Amino acid sequence: MAGTNSAEIGFENEIWGAACVLRGNMDAGEYKHVVLGLIFLKYLSDKFEERYKALKDEGEGFEEDRDAYAEKQVFYVPAPARWKKIAAQAHSAEIGKTIDNAMTAVEKENTKLKGVLPKNFARPELDKRRLGEVVDIFTNISMHRHGDSGGRGASVDILGRTYEYCLGKFAEQEGKLAGEFYTPASVVKTLVEVIKPFNGRVYDPCCGSGGMFVQSARFVEHHAGSINNLSIFGQDSNPTTWKLCRMNLAIRGIEANLGEAAADTFFNDLHKTEKMDFILANPPFNLSGWGADKLQTDVRWKYGIPPAGNANFAWLQHMIFHLSAKGRMGMVLANGSLSSQTGGEGAIRQAIVEDDLVECIIAMPAQLFYTTQIPVSLWFLNKKKPQKGQTLFIDARSRGTLVNRRLREMTDADIAAIAKTVERFREGKLKPQKGFCAAASTGEIAKQDYILTPGRYVGLAEETGDGEPFEEKMTRLTGELSGLFTQSRKLEKEIRKRLGAIGYEI
Repeated sequence: MAGTNSAEIGFENEIWGAACVLRGNMDAGEYKHVVLGLIFLKYLSDKFEERYKALKDEGEGFEEDRDAYAEKQVFYVPAPARWKKIAAQAHSAEIGKTIDNAMTAVEKENTKLKGVLPKNFARPELDKRRLGEVVDIFTNISMHRHGDSGGRGASVDILGRTYEYCLGKFAEQEGKLAGEFYTPASVVKTLVEVIKPFNGRVYDPCCGSGGMFVQSARFVEHHAGSINNLSIFGQDSNPTTWKLCRMNLAIRGIEANLGEAAADTFFNDLHKTEKMDFILANPPFNLSGWGADKLQTDVRWKYGIPPAGNANFAWLQHMIFHLSAKGRMGMVLANGSLSSQTGGEGAIRQAIVEDDLVECIIAMPAQLFYTTQIPVSLWFLNKKKPQKGQTLFIDARSRGTLVNRRLREMTDADIAAIAKTVERFREGKLKPQKGFCAAASTGEIAKQDYILTPGRYVGLAEETGDGEPFEEKMTRLTGELSGLFTQSRKLEKEIRKRLGAIGYEI
């Protein structure tokens, strides 16, 4: 994981090792919720105990005062839900029921978590012996550590990173099913570094486990801002994923409006009248059967009615509809969206380009996702483009590094190079680089039939690794090859002549 030191990786591996104790015959999708729920509960308890001790040391009797915890953004954990109570029951046959009761008690005391926490630890198919072993392991792991050597002073909450790490590991195990809740961190970071959601409303209409929001908050913090300057809006149609997101944001103290429950974005837009400053999303690729027949006259389809067999341009137009007058958006789409002409998609794409909304298109490398090998691109739209009538194209297909045989991720250097290129384009200082980046006018895009594949605009790399210009090298190599063919024909003729002299014919 980019930017993570060896000590942090060791801790993450320690947590993941505990998760694997529970695996047994359970599918990753099942024990994911058990493990993440336990991590969450242990973290809440650790942070509560830290605050509890500080209040006790003050000696003023406020250690059971709910407000004393709320003012420090610490969830109040009632006595039956504190980890020492759970640890004491680790090897009891009732451990599952004890954890369920703890989850219920935490929700009762903290309305933000109502209906969010998993409460199915007592079910018969969950091995209580293994569950007890995991409780033992977690008992010896502190989920809340103090200031680091970097001098930040304030406590460093490691659960958020560990939660994200485990989400990624579960995504790897679940394969195609993971697309419902997880977007690889390096893809999210690329979107955020280009969009730069520093101050305003941030929205994700298919938010999964909340990675876009988490990375947006991280971006603000890294730039010495305050996450209080961000207002978070989102929704997701999967109830289980929606709960994962609520937990993921709660442990970071990120306030978010995700609605009262999961809901279908197309049929029940929870933020129908809201206009957003920043939109980031990774919608399901090429989604069919999304309900187009029932939404033919929807106000969101300004640029054309999306085809029933593919929701790509329904998602795109939904997000454009929600952009504020100065809004920027970044989204992941399958590469087919760049050139498809079926179902009216070409006409919709043309209309969006002609409205001068498309600021940048980035072709991404293969193997970025656990869920699919479909090549993807990043679309960036801007209601207030600094460079009117121009679109930036970046071909990043050669970027990224393999982390295993199946998976590639963008490095911090790759992401920084992309973000810097977009920044220079916005400033009017772009220097086109053959094979990597180029800007094109709307007229030039029209000559390409409004196809947005970056390769059409950036061309081939001008230089090879040895520094020789591509065209010069091709001319030289072609000449050399021609000479070799001529020499080959002369040698063949000589060989035939000599063999014929001794009575052999070939």
